[in-house]
Amino acid sequence: MKRVSTHILDLMAGRPASNVPVTLYKRENGAWTLLTSSRTDADGRCAQLLPGDELEAGQYRLVFDTGNYFFAQKVESLYPVVEITFVVRDGERHFHIPLLLNANGYTTYRGS
Repeated sequence: MKRVSTHILDLMAGRPASNVPVTLYKRENGAWTLLTSSRTDADGRCAQLLPGDELEAGQYRLVFDTGNYFFAQKVESLYPVVEITFVVRDGERHFHIPLLLNANGYTTYRGS
């Protein structure tokens, strides 16, 4: 199965970040096209963001609405939106893009 997944860990709280809006885009003809929107579950995960089973080569972008997440926690944050752009090459089937988050910074990596 082809898929794009993510999870968010709130490093300040020491737990998964639940109910965070996440949007997946694909770059087509120089513009970003919306593929799907979701929210992280109670475990901070979106297990499948790819609509259907078509993971084509190209540029993709995950957009995380972190500002509203921290606002709900009554925490001031520096980054209201986190955008992660990544490249899919021919033949690749699965991308798991974790986000390690705190109010004043974040990091990401290609997960398994």
